Amino acid sequence: MTQKLTMLLTAGAVLFLSSCQQPVNNKVAKKDEASKYFDEPVITHKVDSVLSMMTLDEKIGQLTLYSSGWDKTGPSMNENYINDIKAGKCGNIFNAFSPDYNRKLQKIAMEQTRMKIPLLFGYDVIHGQKTIFPIPLGEAASWDLKSIQKTASAAAAEAAAAGIQWTYAPMCDIARDPRWGRVSEGAGEDPYLGSKIAAARVHGFQGTDLASDTTVVACVKHFAAYGAPEAGRDYNTVDMSERKLRDVYLPPYKAAVDAGAGTVMTSFNDLNGVPATANHFLMTDILRKEWGFNGFVVTDYTAINELVPHGIAKNEKDAAALAMNAGVDMDMQGGTYSKYLKELLKEGRVTQQEIDNAVRRVLRIKFRLGLFADPYKYFSNKREKKLTYSKYHMSLARQMARESMVLLKNDKETLPLKKGQRIALIGPLANSQRDLLGSWHAAGDWKINKTVKEAMEDQFGRQNIRYAKGCELRGDNRSGFAAAVSAARHSDVVVMVLGESAEWSGEAASRAHINLPHIQSELLEAIHKTGKPVVVVLMSGRPLALDKEVPMTDAMLEAWFPGTEGAPALADVLSGKYNPSGKLPMTFPRITGQIPIYYSAKNTGRPYTKTGKEQKYRSRYLFTPNTPEFAFGHGLSYTTFSYSAPKLSTTKLEMGDTLHVSATITNTGNYDGTEVAQLYIRDMVGSVTRPVKELKGFRRIFLKKGESKTVHFDLTMNDLSFHRKDMTWGTEPGDFKVFVGGASDDVKETAFTLVK
Repeated sequence: MTQKLTMLLTAGAVLFLSSCQQPVNNKVAKKDEASKYFDEPVITHKVDSVLSMMTLDEKIGQLTLYSSGWDKTGPSMNENYINDIKAGKCGNIFNAFSPDYNRKLQKIAMEQTRMKIPLLFGYDVIHGQKTIFPIPLGEAASWDLKSIQKTASAAAAEAAAAGIQWTYAPMCDIARDPRWGRVSEGAGEDPYLGSKIAAARVHGFQGTDLASDTTVVACVKHFAAYGAPEAGRDYNTVDMSERKLRDVYLPPYKAAVDAGAGTVMTSFNDLNGVPATANHFLMTDILRKEWGFNGFVVTDYTAINELVPHGIAKNEKDAAALAMNAGVDMDMQGGTYSKYLKELLKEGRVTQQEIDNAVRRVLRIKFRLGLFADPYKYFSNKREKKLTYSKYHMSLARQMARESMVLLKNDKETLPLKKGQRIALIGPLANSQRDLLGSWHAAGDWKINKTVKEAMEDQFGRQNIRYAKGCELRGDNRSGFAAAVSAARHSDVVVMVLGESAEWSGEAASRAHINLPHIQSELLEAIHKTGKPVVVVLMSGRPLALDKEVPMTDAMLEAWFPGTEGAPALADVLSGKYNPSGKLPMTFPRITGQIPIYYSAKNTGRPYTKTGKEQKYRSRYLFTPNTPEFAFGHGLSYTTFSYSAPKLSTTKLEMGDTLHVSATITNTGNYDGTEVAQLYIRDMVGSVTRPVKELKGFRRIFLKKGESKTVHFDLTMNDLSFHRKDMTWGTEPGDFKVFVGGASDDVKETAFTLVK
C-alpha cells in the first residue's frame, strides 16, 4: 500500500510540475499568456498546489541553502550536498556560477528528484559580476541614481547569463564609523541618500520583469543596523534607541523593500540584546507586518549557528527554533533547519504553519523568476560570452568610475595636469592590477585591468611618465625612497597613488586606525620636501584620516577602488578629459579619534563655536577641531559654482501643503562641469532633539561655463516628519531652516514656519 501511494504521489508530482514548466518566456509565447502566468494570484495557486504534494523533508529542503566550492580545475560540489539535492533536502545553492556547471546541478534537481523543483542559485554580485564597477561607496559618491541603476542592471545581466538568479545586494546598512570595513559595500552615512540608492539598485537588479533572463532577484542586507557595531568592529554588538533605529538606520531597508526587493538577509549583530537572526521584532513585526514584505528571509552565512556563541541559544537545535519562530525562512550553510526542524516540529517548538509559510515564500520567488517555466533559461554560454566585458558594460564601468571620483583639494589649479608636463608617478598602488577591483569583486578578473601606470602612459605619453614605486603599502622598507625622490626632482609635477590594499576593507576588515600607513606618509613627506607640486590619488574602501597628509599636498583625489576600467577613468580625470563631479557620501575625519563623525549630528546644551575668546566648558576636543577634514557632500570641480539664496514658495507653510524651494546655480569658472546641488533642512524646535542638518533632496545638473540654471525641490510633510516624543511618525508645527549648496558645510539658507 505504501509503495503504491508513493508511486501515485510521484506520478502526480511529475504531472503537475510538468504543467508548471511551460515555456512561457520564449519567442513563441504570447506576451499576455506570459503575463497571466506570472500574476500573483496564479503563482499563489501554483505554490499551494506544489506545497500540498511535498513531504516534510522536501519542504525543509527548500529552506536549506548550501555553498558550492572551487578547486584548481573549477567549480566543485561537496558529495553530501549532491546527495541532499537528489533527496530533495537542498533546494538552493550559492557560490556556484558558470552556465555548464549550474546546468549540471539543475539537471540533478530536475531529473533525479521526486518533486523536480528547480534549484535557486545565489552569488555575491556586489558591484559587478565580471565587469567590475566601483565599490558601492564609490558609486554612492556619484549621487547619480540613473547610473547606479544601470550598473546594477549590467551586473544582473552578466550574472544571469552565468547561471545566477539571486544576488546578495544591495547592502543598505547606514554606516557612520569608517573603521568598519564594510562601509565599502554601502552608500555611506545618510538615510535619505542611502534610501534613494537602495531603491535604484533594486530596480537595476530586478528590472521590470523578474522572469527575464537578464535580471536577478535582489537581497536587502543586512537587516538590521549591521552598520553600527560598537568600536567599528565587524560582527560586534549594536545598541541604540528605537527612535534612532527608525529615523536613521531602517529607512534604506524599507526603501529597498518598497522598490520590490524579493529577499532580505539577516545581519550578524545583535540589536539591543537580541541577535537579528532570532529577532521577531525585526523579521516579523517590522518587516512583514509593518512593511508588508512578502518575499523570503535568508540568514547570513551560519548566522543561526552563531546564536549559540551569542549566548541566546543553548545549542544549535534551540537556535533553529529561535530563527524559525522569529520569521527566518532560509538557513544559509548552517544546516540547522536540515538537522532539527523535523524534530522541533514533533516537539511542538515550531509549527507546521511556520514551515509551510516559509516554503511558500521561497517557492513564490522561484515562480516569479520563471524557474518553473524554464529551469535552464539562465544557463547560456552564448549570452555570457556576448555580455561579459561587452563594449557597453566596459564603457559604463569607465563612466561610473569617472563619476565616482571626488576632488577633495585642488590648490593653485594643480589639476587638471597640463599637456606636455613631465609627470613623476609614485606609490605602491600606481602599478597594481589587483587592488583596482576592491573587495567583493565576484568573478572579476583583475588580470585584464590596466594599471594606473599603463593608463597614464596611454593618456599622457610614455615619454612623459617617470615611475617609481617608492614603498610597499605597509612596512618599514625605505629603500625605494631615493628613486622616488629622484623621479620627483626630474619632473614638473608628482602624482602619488596611495591608500589601502583591496583586502583592507570589506567583511572582517575593520581597522582601529584609518590613517595612511606610516611608510606611505613618510614617502609623501619626502616627496613634498622636493618642492614639486604633489597630487595624491587615494584608493580606499573607506574615508581615511588625513590630517597629516592634506597639508603636504597641492591636490587630492579620492578614487576609491574604481573597478575594471578604473585606471583609464582616473587618467581621464587627471588629464581634464573628464571634469570630476563626485561628492562625498561619508564624512572624512581629521583623525581616528573623532569617530563617529557625521554631518547630521545633534546639538548639545553646550555647543562649541570658535568665536572670540576660547570656550572651555563646551562640547569639544582639546587640540583637535570638532570639524571634519572633508564634510559630507564635499567635492570640488575644475570649475567653480555660485549659488543664489534659496527662494521659498511661502514662509508660512500649512500642514498638508508642499513647500517649493528653488535656487539658481551659475558656473563661474573656466570649464564645463556637473554640480550636485544639495537641499538640507533643520527643524529648530521639536518634542525631541533634532539634527543640525538633514539631507532632503539633491539634483545633478550640467552647466557650461558661464551658464546658469535654476534647480527646484519640493518639501512634503513626509520630509518634515520624524518619530516624535510618543514615537508616532509625523510633523510638528514650528520654525525650520532650509539650506541649499554644494556640500553640507557650504550652503546658503532661508527659513519658514510650519503652521497648523
